[in-house]
Amino acid sequence: MSGAGLSTHVLDTARGRPAAGIPVALNAVLGEHRTLLSRTTTNADGRTDEPLIARGQLEPGTYELTFLVAEYFNDLHASDPPFLDQITLRFTVADTDAHYHVPLLVSPWSYSTYRGS
Repeated sequence: MSGAGLSTHVLDTARGRPAAGIPVALNAVLGEHRTLLSRTTTNADGRTDEPLIARGQLEPGTYELTFLVAEYFNDLHASDPPFLDQITLRFTVADTDAHYHVPLLVSPWSYSTYRGS
């Protein structure tokens, strides 16, 4: 089996719907150094149009996903100024044959994540 990839999506838990238009950056992390791998924006389904890392391209290591949520919540007038600005999730990939799906569940005042399938 060729290795799986990396994907994400963002759900607005306060509104009970996908969060569209949120910029997302993916970095590889090695010590104190970060290497930008991709930038994208969530679509109407709160997902990215393409996987962040394509099937077979995922390598073991530490990664960071950064979601820029301030403008999204500012546009909704959820809080003034938005309480959350950017959210960075750092995680480690060990099994490159497994798919890593790292969703963000976010409201104007809190967030959570998990490793999905």
